[in-house]
Amino acid sequence: MGTRESNEQAGGAGRRALLGAAVLGAGGAVLGLPGGTASAAGTRPGGGLRSLPVPTVIGHRGASGYRPEHTLGAYQLALDMGADIVEAGDLVPTRDGHLVCRHEPEIGGTTDVADHPEFAGRKRTKSLDGVVTTGWFTEDFTLAELKTLRATERIPVNRPHNTLYDGRWEIPTFEEVLRWQDEQTRRRGKQVWIYPELKHPTYFRKLGLGLEERVARILRRHGKDGKNSPVILQSFEPTSIQRLDKLVGNPLVVLLSGAGSRPWDFVETGDDRTVADLVTPEGLREIASYAQGIGPTLDLIIPRDPAGRLKEPTTLVSDAHRAGLILHPYTLRNENPFLPADFRRGTDADAYGDVFGAYRAYFATGIDGIFTDHPDTGLLAREEFVNR
Repeated sequence: MGTRESNEQAGGAGRRALLGAAVLGAGGAVLGLPGGTASAAGTRPGGGLRSLPVPTVIGHRGASGYRPEHTLGAYQLALDMGADIVEAGDLVPTRDGHLVCRHEPEIGGTTDVADHPEFAGRKRTKSLDGVVTTGWFTEDFTLAELKTLRATERIPVNRPHNTLYDGRWEIPTFEEVLRWQDEQTRRRGKQVWIYPELKHPTYFRKLGLGLEERVARILRRHGKDGKNSPVILQSFEPTSIQRLDKLVGNPLVVLLSGAGSRPWDFVETGDDRTVADLVTPEGLREIASYAQGIGPTLDLIIPRDPAGRLKEPTTLVSDAHRAGLILHPYTLRNENPFLPADFRRGTDADAYGDVFGAYRAYFATGIDGIFTDHPDTGLLAREEFVNR
């Protein structure tokens, strides 16, 4: 899925003014975020967020279609491929309070921890946002212990080629990612942007490991807590974004799962609203009071029928734009199992389908960007779309 002191009063209003102006472009060409090149029709004049390509191509957990996710190898490849933003960091804490980058706090599926007999006794069964989960959890390890592990491919059935890179990279910390961002910015002569997500904030707050304040302190230390910061923050929990809005000036995005789901912070506080309530015009206006964008699942943009084929688009894009919000839906992947049925080709789990057709369908709705595991494919699809 930050920090601010002097920005506390001006940050939220400044972000909303900047992004609000960006989403009012003619013909539905709205806010783009940082990165490489695009045709003039796909950019906005001015600096910062407004000057970048539309639709924005965001490397989901790096170039995770080609390397084990949330590794410096995956981040570097996404950047080398030309991704406008790298989703560098699903942030989870260690026992000693450091923030590290893993898709989930349970690391049995993304590291070689099971091969370390010294950690066999750390295996636990826990309730993670209401889901009983068995494995090894980052909050039970110190950073030094996690650094002895190596990352592995999360979905080897779909990406057997990625297993070639198992064991090559350690788990990065958030601070290491920020230093990598600075190094790459200097090398390339242009600002590199990242898009960290705060994972399970309510769960970790109950453990005494609140994420928002930790993120804020780290960003402040690196001078990346202002409204023009090249770090966009996201979370599936609206109250986490509201908390961040009081701590940082960074652009903020509320992630949205399926229409019938409830954010876990709502479950914990007895708020019986669902995502369907949040994507109404009224719900979107409320989100716009503390965030600058939403990250909906693609099915909220174009639903699928029972056979998995795309139906007609919803009004979410136009409704969100009217509220002054950008939309960065997730996640488009090349492999058949992850595509709408209209675009699958064959039945192999690791074979590619007609992903370019899927990009055209989603881009045509007017979304401002998209998360993808395959940034090179997304960039080529964008080039074809804006030059059509």
